Amino acid sequence: MVAALLMPRLVSAHDLFPGFLELQATGASTYQVLWKLPLLQGQRLPIAPRFPDDCALQGAPFSRQEATALVYQAKLSCREPLEGRVISIDGLASAGTEVLLRVRPWQTEALQTLLIQPEQPEAVIPTASEADQQPGVWSYLRLGIEHILLGVDHLLLLLGLVLIVRDGWMLLKTVTAFTLANSITLSVSAVGIVQVPAAPLNAAIALSILFIGTEVVRFTRGQTSFTLRHPWVLACGFGLLHGFGYARGLAELGLPHHELLLALLLFNVGIEIGQDVFVVLVLALERAFRQLQIRWPVWVRRVPAWTIGCAGAYWTIETTVSLIKGGV
Repeated sequence: MVAALLMPRLVSAHDLFPGFLELQATGASTYQVLWKLPLLQGQRLPIAPRFPDDCALQGAPFSRQEATALVYQAKLSCREPLEGRVISIDGLASAGTEVLLRVRPWQTEALQTLLIQPEQPEAVIPTASEADQQPGVWSYLRLGIEHILLGVDHLLLLLGLVLIVRDGWMLLKTVTAFTLANSITLSVSAVGIVQVPAAPLNAAIALSILFIGTEVVRFTRGQTSFTLRHPWVLACGFGLLHGFGYARGLAELGLPHHELLLALLLFNVGIEIGQDVFVVLVLALERAFRQLQIRWPVWVRRVPAWTIGCAGAYWTIETTVSLIKGGV
């Protein structure tokens, strides 16, 4: 039951699934619109941009389907320029995702990138002077932080690593190895040097969660293994694997090359901040329980290990079935 509830987050935790809206001014009040509507498990998310009432699309929008999104292109004409005005994203609050908004105002080459959140599903289009003065790539820092803290599978993997590493120095090496390995594959994959197909990648990521769950069970039973003695090796290998998953969605946003490099850096920093916050919270809770001398029943102490293992097993079966179906 727990794994079934968490399953949707496996897909979205490593493939970025924000909507993507690009507005390029072709005149004082005309725009070329690019809208990428995410597909989650083959289903389109119920979100759509809403422009001011004096704006209208010219002709039927051109559309095409990509692996993870429906892509729409159209021309938008307004009576007044959009700069300084509000646009909103319908259905964003219920969809629980974000929308990256990229704007190039009229008579400027500057790009402004904004992150529209479910709790405030609207944004004010920057003017040309604001786009020049306020680069919006910092949105990727927040996206990286949220990407980690909302990614159940990644958090379960981190939890497993914390549970099997009891020495502070070894824990630091383990988390550092995971971060460095993750950063390497995230970078080389996002810029197109190396690409990994989505279906086998998702199956491998799910299998990594299952494996760490078995290692946690082995640790709680007082047993040992190579990975328990050298957890940083395990973290390095899984970091390489998970980095490919992060990169695919970021690259598919279609960012300009010069912006992609800075976005990668900030996204990486955001990931590091998010996972460090999670590890610190887990360690703080563990210390608090020790200080309070709380004696948990045996079955309670086993819950984390069984949660990681059961979720990993469920995800492994689901992604493997999808992989087999896709190859038929």
